[in-house]
Amino acid sequence: EEEEERVLVSEHMWRPCPTARRRLRVCLEWVKRQLFHVGEDWYFLFILGVLMATISFMMDHLVSRVYAAHRWLYQEIGDIGVLKYLSWTLYPTALATFSSGFSQSITPHSSGSGIPELKTILMGVVLEDYLAIQNFGAKVVGLTCTLMCGSSVFLGKVGPYVHLSAMAAAYLGKMRTSVTREYENKFKQREMLVAAQAVGVATVFGAPISGVLFSIEVMSPHFAVRDYWRGFFAATCGAFMLHLLAVFNKTIVALFKIDLKIDFPFDLLETFFFVILGVVCGLVACAYLFCQRWMMVAVRRNWLTAKLLATDKPVYTALVVLLLSSITFPPGLGQLMASRLTMKEYLTSLFDNHTWGVRAPNASWAAEPGGLWQEWDHPSATIFGTLAFFLVMKFWMLIVATTLPLPAGYFMPIFIYGAAIGRLVGEVVALLFPRGLHPQGPPRPIIPAGYALAG
Repeated sequence: EEEEERVLVSEHMWRPCPTARRRLRVCLEWVKRQLFHVGEDWYFLFILGVLMATISFMMDHLVSRVYAAHRWLYQEIGDIGVLKYLSWTLYPTALATFSSGFSQSITPHSSGSGIPELKTILMGVVLEDYLAIQNFGAKVVGLTCTLMCGSSVFLGKVGPYVHLSAMAAAYLGKMRTSVTREYENKFKQREMLVAAQAVGVATVFGAPISGVLFSIEVMSPHFAVRDYWRGFFAATCGAFMLHLLAVFNKTIVALFKIDLKIDFPFDLLETFFFVILGVVCGLVACAYLFCQRWMMVAVRRNWLTAKLLATDKPVYTALVVLLLSSITFPPGLGQLMASRLTMKEYLTSLFDNHTWGVRAPNASWAAEPGGLWQEWDHPSATIFGTLAFFLVMKFWMLIVATTLPLPAGYFMPIFIYGAAIGRLVGEVVALLFPRGLHPQGPPRPIIPAGYALAG
């Protein structure tokens, strides 16, 4: 007992200024109570928004740099056909193979979008390891490599990034319980996951309101009113941080710039054509879902593809991506699909404020340097032929791409596909009515970009 008392006395004497330390501890406790007076969840929501915006910006910056390097390499090769083909096909094939192999080697849950599994978790079903932190790293690396493949694979970012945001929210929720020394609350964990959905969309497109609407309409079967403000706050922090990083990088421009004329946005009679556009998009969506389901069943029943997906997923990925990139080779069929454009350039070109049917026959318009619309103009196919061929080819190519076992999203390709349908309908209407729907009076030309935006 005497030895224990000596040890306690020595430890007490080793810590100097006990009164000052006691006052400092009281001050820190007071600051902690004041900070967490409004609720500690808001601070973790702020951290979630800032973290996901930073990761999204770094991914986009890295993807743009690597894709620019690939484009430079393709142009510097010259007119050697074999080397141009190899540089065009091996680049996405290698990246997609690495994405599939790396993500599958760490955890098999990192492939695909992740949104169906996240929706299942929100409905109360327990799925092990889908929100684990090791899955986060595998999906970040795999998704970055998938995006580097470009438009040849025709896959997006939104779905996997919502899954990434949910994994970060789950980890921050565990940190919150350790900081506040509370028991793990499943209800608060669900609130963090709901807010994470809005953050995932907001940090991809920079649109917080769209993120909240996404979390309401797509993800949650029951959306509490209190989750509106939490999701909007976290999404706003993420979108603000994303634009702030763009300022630091001197790239403060709209993600998808639209310059539509507002003198006469649309004519009332055009509503009929917009209704037709909506019907066409609905029919195409139904056909896509039917064909995609049939493709998934066929891939699983075929002995060769089933064996590759069971044992050699990187090999299956390499073969499929090699096929897709060979089809989009620019000197081949790719010249009829504007295959040299990136995913962002696809939307930017489809939102062009001018009518391509008028521009294409005009020599002065055709000589415009740097015009993205020129990628859609082919002398033997015309604008209408390239848009129609793009829709036909990308329909089944996207269905095939959904079978790839790698992190990938499917919202962005569908947006581009719908914009292409709207652009084709708008160009046809502009061709039929060059002066607008009212032949008398001043001309009010049809704006195909409005149809692309609606599509």
